[in-house]
Amino acid sequence: MVSFFKNKGQMKKREKQKIDDKDQSKSKKLEYIDSSISANLDNMKKKTGNSPDIIVRTLKISQNPEIKTTILYVQGLIDNPSVTDFLIESIMKNPHLKEKLLPKEALDVISEEVVSLGGVESVTDWEKLFLSLLSGDSIIFVDGINKALVASTRGGERRSIQEPSTHLTVRGSREGFTESNATNIAMLRRIINSQDLWIESMKIGTVTKTDVSIMYINGIAKEGIVEEVKKRLKGINIDSILESGYIEQLIEDQVMTPFPTLNHTERPDMVAGNLLEGRVAIFVNGSPFVLVAPALFVQFFQSVEDYYNRFDIASATRFLRIIVFIISIVGPAVYVAATTFHQEMIPTKLLVIVAAQRETVPLPAVVEALVMEITFEILREASLRMPKAVGSTMSIVGALVIGQAAVQAGIVSPAMVIIVSITAIASFATPSYSIAISARLVRFLFIICAGVLGFYGMILAFIVLIVHLCSLRSFGVPYMSPLAPLNPEGLGDTFFRRPMWAFKERPKLLSSNNNLIREGDNQRPLPPASRGMKTSDKKKGEGNES
Repeated sequence: MVSFFKNKGQMKKREKQKIDDKDQSKSKKLEYIDSSISANLDNMKKKTGNSPDIIVRTLKISQNPEIKTTILYVQGLIDNPSVTDFLIESIMKNPHLKEKLLPKEALDVISEEVVSLGGVESVTDWEKLFLSLLSGDSIIFVDGINKALVASTRGGERRSIQEPSTHLTVRGSREGFTESNATNIAMLRRIINSQDLWIESMKIGTVTKTDVSIMYINGIAKEGIVEEVKKRLKGINIDSILESGYIEQLIEDQVMTPFPTLNHTERPDMVAGNLLEGRVAIFVNGSPFVLVAPALFVQFFQSVEDYYNRFDIASATRFLRIIVFIISIVGPAVYVAATTFHQEMIPTKLLVIVAAQRETVPLPAVVEALVMEITFEILREASLRMPKAVGSTMSIVGALVIGQAAVQAGIVSPAMVIIVSITAIASFATPSYSIAISARLVRFLFIICAGVLGFYGMILAFIVLIVHLCSLRSFGVPYMSPLAPLNPEGLGDTFFRRPMWAFKERPKLLSSNNNLIREGDNQRPLPPASRGMKTSDKKKGEGNES
């Protein structure tokens, strides 16, 4: 008992020590820039380990008295023409810098008259200086002044805009996001030319200090959702953010679920459509995938191409995706349940064929299904990790060779190979990769339940799955809305798509109540005769007037 209280007291002391350490780290004084260039350069080399990619260029800008200025930048992060033409050459050729100047006057002249770049600001502490330097800005020191100028020269080699590799469409834009936040935000600006498109930026990661930006349309997005996104992002305390997947895992509502509660995409037009519905986009510098919150279950079966085609074609395609998703979950489980417990539900001729095939198979149907599914998952994972030239060939040849050899060896039946192949093709047909992975995991649960209780086990698993989906939330929004809770007005864009002229309102759970209306009245296309007087009546009227 004494040791219990002793351990408890030690734990309290450790917690108090951690809190004190945090308070001390927060209350650390800022380190300010020195007035001597040599002292600043020595401090720079000390803090960066004398890194060779930090370029130092020293110039003399005044003869009497002699004033030195130093330009620092990181090679590869800057735009070379901007540094050469608008910084170094401008300082060397400016006539005002050849006159008699004091150091403070020289710094003002450089800031106001010499540097012809968009953004120039002064900094006094090393923390802001390093943050700007390592982001691609150039630093200007003037000897005798205890502050520096930061000139915006960000650039360097970046990947050009290309067609996205995911969410491929036949009709639609061919532009995809890149790894640059500035480029991605500009692509959205070109699509939504509105002053209400608001952007807020922050830096996350104590070591990487990654630029993270959120974008939403003011007046359309709900303030509660926007504030919740900001709150969760500001609450992240981690050393590094290397991809948007880090952010996704740190701000999602529920961890213990195979289903994604945030959506991600490479398509600017897809993000624009979500913003117009009231969602919030999260950009992470270095990642071509933009997060969209909140996410709904039905959203993962929608393609941006659905809104570019006629509503009847889009509805049929979307309904087909739902059928494909169900097949990818319950395909092998139905076969296992029917062949193990419910043979009477199989037609007689088909049952005779299946029974003849399974006569030489030594494994139960459930074990057979699990072995084939695991083998196929191994092949799929191996093909993803191999080079492109080898991966596709290996997956096809591997599936054919292993499947044929397993059938000839009598380990599995030909019917099982067909079922597993159909299930795999169905999982590939799902438009969202994240929801397809969820189906692959849930499929094993259904196979086990079907092998234990047959169709009764499948029904129980299906009920558990529906209850689990209905319990999920994405930033406070029900995951299964507008199906649960039921919202009849929102059903027009779920498993089928209403005509474009019938989209009168935005989703109520996502959009602000003050801006729900998205189009005016009388948007339905009508022939000229239906809009007013018939053409023949018009001609008669014109004849009478003449």
